[in-house]
Amino acid sequence: MSTTMKLPELFGSMVFNEETMKERLSSASYGAWKTCVTDGTPLDISTANEIAEAMKQWAVEKGATHYTHWFQPMTGVTAEKHDSFIAPAGGGKIMMEFSGKELVRGEPDASSFPSGGLRATFEARGYTAWDPTSFAFIKEGSLCIPTIFCSYSGEALDKKTPLLRSMEEVSRQAVRILRLFGDTETKRVVAQVGPEQEYFLIDKAQYAKREDLRMCGRTLFGAKPPKGQELEDHYFGAIRPRVAAYMKDLDEELWKLGVLSKTKHNEVAPSQHEMAPIYTDANSACDQNQLVMEMMKKVADRHGLVCLLHEKPFAGVNGSGKHDNWSLSTDTGKNLFKPGSTPRQNARFLLFLAAFVKGVDDYQDFLRATVAFPGNDHRLGAQEAPPAVLSIFLGDELSAVVESIIHDTDFQSAGKRTLEIGVDALPAIRQDNTDRNRTSPMAFTGNKFEFRMLGASQSISGPNIALNTIMAEELKQFADELEPSRDFQADLQKLIRRVFTEHQRIIFNGNGYDDAWLEEAKKRGLYNLTSTADALPVYTAQKNMDLFINHGIYTKGEIEARAEIHIENYSTVLTIEAKTMADMIRHQILPAVSKYADDLCQRAYHKDAMGVSRQYETSTAKEIAALTDALQEICAKMEADLDAIPADATAAMNYCHDVLIPDMAKAREAADQLETLTASDYWPFPVYSDLLFYV
Repeated sequence: MSTTMKLPELFGSMVFNEETMKERLSSASYGAWKTCVTDGTPLDISTANEIAEAMKQWAVEKGATHYTHWFQPMTGVTAEKHDSFIAPAGGGKIMMEFSGKELVRGEPDASSFPSGGLRATFEARGYTAWDPTSFAFIKEGSLCIPTIFCSYSGEALDKKTPLLRSMEEVSRQAVRILRLFGDTETKRVVAQVGPEQEYFLIDKAQYAKREDLRMCGRTLFGAKPPKGQELEDHYFGAIRPRVAAYMKDLDEELWKLGVLSKTKHNEVAPSQHEMAPIYTDANSACDQNQLVMEMMKKVADRHGLVCLLHEKPFAGVNGSGKHDNWSLSTDTGKNLFKPGSTPRQNARFLLFLAAFVKGVDDYQDFLRATVAFPGNDHRLGAQEAPPAVLSIFLGDELSAVVESIIHDTDFQSAGKRTLEIGVDALPAIRQDNTDRNRTSPMAFTGNKFEFRMLGASQSISGPNIALNTIMAEELKQFADELEPSRDFQADLQKLIRRVFTEHQRIIFNGNGYDDAWLEEAKKRGLYNLTSTADALPVYTAQKNMDLFINHGIYTKGEIEARAEIHIENYSTVLTIEAKTMADMIRHQILPAVSKYADDLCQRAYHKDAMGVSRQYETSTAKEIAALTDALQEICAKMEADLDAIPADATAAMNYCHDVLIPDMAKAREAADQLETLTASDYWPFPVYSDLLFYV
């Protein structure tokens, strides 16, 4: 941090935020922008031109020379095409220009991004359009303007557009519910998100020697080191100076960009760490999490490190997730998932809680599909992350409240009280009313739900689009039922009791790691979609298609396209991993172990000639030879299986799951055994002890 700049001054210094806009825009243009954000009214071209000019002047003063429309295509990462501010001024001179038209719209090539068939290769035109609800910022000398991305014919080709649609829809339906409780002040309800981000740091020089890390982001081979995480000494332990310097640098870069980086600590696995922000509106949270992942990698490079965001870069130790803390708040500052202290607040909270419980139960399959991709398959259900079965943890006290509603019995708390929703006072439910449950996929944590199934590398847009839309659907159903009511209080009680009764199967407060829970979940009729190949087909199940189409979040083509993109990505990732495995086996592992075995045989020959025992050399060489032959055979089969992948996308996904994954598991088993037998000087790349325990 600059010695001349204090943290409050540093924070947001590279963001064209509301304070900066208020300073640099006329009151009319500032007011027009505010109205655009709050009411969705369009900006006229004169206002856009004034905002563009102010943005350009501010950016140039900060050292920027270029601008870019910063968008989030279906790759899961961000995209940007940079144009300079310069324009010819005659006489060999230039001037710095940036117009409202350039601010509001851009035309990047749409043919080279994943489109799921929405765009043909020869149809290149796409549009980016400014998102005025997300602040522009400066990154590496360019003014970055957050935008949506759509095709020439208007289909959404990005992750931001449906997120904004879902935020509007959940707001609209939530306001309908609030009106029933006499709330006439709230104009908007905002989905709030705080994504905790886990990651690994490893030495850059060691990383460069591993083809699997460079190609796939994870190790495809690696025997278990003498020490892993057994001593439990890394979690929350003292941060090593090299990592602390990295974290300090990362915080400052994120603070400049207005990211509310709050918490940093060591995670469970060696070389694993976490950053947690303060949560904000879902749109900003999704934008900022993309920046977080980008900055984690770039800052690591400055420190001679590499940041790994893969969900399972190392076998045998914990992988990395991303805990998505989600809630709803009014524009007047009320958290709708915070248990209240008055009857009316209690009833409102219980109704929103009932909507969430019903929604997760109704669409548990789709929520599972939103976190389904190859990297996350290594992590979910691996005794370090939630199982693949969706359930909701409410805690003892809130569960007791729900039980009393279901059975129409007295609720037992500090004292015996009858529970008549909205009439008798429900005891205040403490924010920390129970122990935490880290095995739960969806845990209530006092005033929000923590969706713990997300993988560390994924965009958080998809899961939050789903949460917003599911909640909008349930609130719509509730509003449709309650708005015509002539006895709101009585019908409200009946509705809440009915919903909790019909959907109590999704509530589970126990140990999600226990095999007994999987049996219990099966009895309850809950989905257990253990792999991505199992989960992705539900994307286009009719009830899930109807959900998003009816609420205007996706068109039929848009949701089908996303399913196709995810399915193709699965096969592509596994194909790359299998090809990388084969390449490492043939060009690195087999030559290395053959050389070592040959040297052992030569030593055995010389020892035999001298009459010296050669037991180590002989037995080791024989074992290596047998494993070498086995690895060669496995590799040949894997290469043949790669050549036989079906052309159909769904068939290819299932083939990769059923054939390539077992091939890769067998190849790894043989190679890892060879690693334990081969002298360190011969093994062709750094092992886990080198990677996880760098100085």
